[in-house]
Amino acid sequence: MLSRFRSEVHACMTVRGDALFELCDALLCTDGPVRSLVDLALAPGHRRGHGALYAGLNQGQIDVARLCRALVSALLPRAADGRIVLAADVSPWLRPDANTWPDRAFCHTFG
Repeated sequence: MLSRFRSEVHACMTVRGDALFELCDALLCTDGPVRSLVDLALAPGHRRGHGALYAGLNQGQIDVARLCRALVSALLPRAADGRIVLAADVSPWLRPDANTWPDRAFCHTFG
């Protein structure tokens, strides 16, 4: 379900989509607040050079209507009482066989 959602969000980024999508990954997986674009360019989730980051922001295009449909159509699992149920794998064990790219092993969050 997550890989299908990620594919649909990526498809919404019609020009410089790979650069924009990696920017999103970097933003979501960066520890603490992001204070500059340089921080994102150095984040583990951003595998491209800093030039790709700026090119994505300057020249990238997003199909906003399609992105809205993708976000709205994402079904959130709910408990019997109606509360939203979210799950996260927080184990410290590396999973090299997981369906993600190899550098995406840890995404620390605090709070």
